[in-house]
Amino acid sequence: MPATFIRRIASPKKAVTGLAVAAATAGMALTAAPAHAATTSSAADAKAIAKQMIPDSAQYNAFSKIVQHESGWDVDATNPSSGAYGLVQALPGSKMASAGSDWKTNAKTQIEWGLNYMNDRYGSPAGAWDFWQANGWY
Repeated sequence: MPATFIRRIASPKKAVTGLAVAAATAGMALTAAPAHAATTSSAADAKAIAKQMIPDSAQYNAFSKIVQHESGWDVDATNPSSGAYGLVQALPGSKMASAGSDWKTNAKTQIEWGLNYMNDRYGSPAGAWDFWQANGWY
């Protein structure tokens, strides 16, 4: 859309209506962007969330070691070979949807799923870390 066409409009509703009419005239479709949950953009943020969720220091340390090895605390980490995804490298990543629909971007959701997985399969993050040390995976 040329810059000369854009002008200041008094109300946001009129602006959206005007933009929709202009887009329709140009043969374009406007769609609403989906709402997204808050994302965690840094390893420090993810670690702080995990620390709050895992108050026992031994369990937090075990969880942290696994996450450091698996993803480097990168919420978006993807294993190019297996497709495992996220902080805890769930395979497939979509398993984490059981903890929340924002599993692709939200560290808290990924941590919650990872804790549940470690507790269910190994009894605790420490148990998962013991297994990881013996096998190089968990």
